[in-house]
Formats: sequence, structure tokens, C-alpha cells
Amino acid sequence: MFALMTTASTSGTAATRRVSARFRPAGLALAAVLSSGLAGCGGGATPLTFDLAALPGNARPGGATRAIVVAEPIGLQPLEADRILVREPNGSLSFVGGGQWSDRLPRLIQTRIIQSLENSGRLRSVTRPGDKVVSDYQLVSEIREFDIAAGSREAVVDISAKIVAEGTGKVVNARVFSARVPVPAVDAASAAAGLDAALGQVLGDVVRWVNSGR
Repeated sequence: MFALMTTASTSGTAATRRVSARFRPAGLALAAVLSSGLAGCGGGATPLTFDLAALPGNARPGGATRAIVVAEPIGLQPLEADRILVREPNGSLSFVGGGQWSDRLPRLIQTRIIQSLENSGRLRSVTRPGDKVVSDYQLVSEIREFDIAAGSREAVVDISAKIVAEGTGKVVNARVFSARVPVPAVDAASAAAGLDAALGQVLGDVVRWVNSGR
């Protein structure tokens, strides 16, 4: 599920409303989001703000023996902002007009990884580096790609991750997680929905991988 938050000016005050729509990767049914979400945008001067979703809770009894700290992912400078990126066939990057993420992309992805791992119920604790909680492992990652491929009209998410043993710094395991989801158009709403769906696939793989202990 992805969330669309729009802000418009009404009599000098900010009127903010949140619209959520269930996203099916195969269907890309965005009509409800577009019709309800764009209604309050005024002249379009204020960009729409989109969120990314964590995986829902699917807790299983027992097995919560390990603790992990999740570092904020790193990425190239264009990925450090809150803008939605488009990658042209020649490799050049641009921003989708009229849309932005609800936070800096690395921090937003870090939060959704933490929430997804917590929701799985398979770990003793899931924290950030600054929480000062003793952990067994650290999950470090890099956002290699998080954009819309304009040539193929696909939302592309590519994240590399390493599980590092706390204390020794030894890399226990490493893997690259990728997902591609078709989008109907290269616009803010379609891009946000597609990237949210692709990230959902990656989060599912990351959670299973971390919980497997391999």
C-alpha cells in the first residue's frame, strides 16, 4: 500500500489530507488515487508528497533470539534527497515534476526496513545505530537504483545489503535485492505507486533473508 498526502492552501491555512490505495503490481489501478488525490492541488504549485509502505505484520511465535541494528542506506547524491528520480535510456537522471517523497529517501527506506523486520516478529529487537541497544548484527545497505526507467517504463529498485557481526565487523552474508514493476506513465503518482510496489517485493526478500540467519 502506498500513501498520497496532498497539501493545498485554503483561506490562508493548510488543508492536508491523506489518501491510501491498495496497489497491485499487475494491475496498476491508480484511477482512485488520481481522481481523489489531485482534486485539492490548486494550481499545482505545491508538489504531491508520497510515502512508502512497510510490510504488514506477520508475526510468528518463538524464534526471537537475535537483535539487529539497521543503518541508514547510503547512495549516490541524487538518491540522498526526497525527489522521485527518472533514468533516461542514455543513463542521465532527472526528477519527476510535481511529486516528492515524505522524507529523504535513505531515511525513509531505513524506517520501512526497520518496521518490516519488527512486523515479522522474528527478531529480539530492531534498532537504529543511535539507539544504543546491544545488538548481534548490523544490517548495512546501499541504494544502487531507485528510479523510473523511462525507456522501459518500469519502476526499478536495486539495493545491496550486508549482515555484519557486531564486535568483530565480519561480514556474515551479503546479497543484492532487485525488483522491477511496470508503470503506466512517467508521472508522479504512477512513479510513486510503482516504486512502492517494487520496494515491497525487495522488503519481502530482505525480511526472509535476515530472518533465515543465512
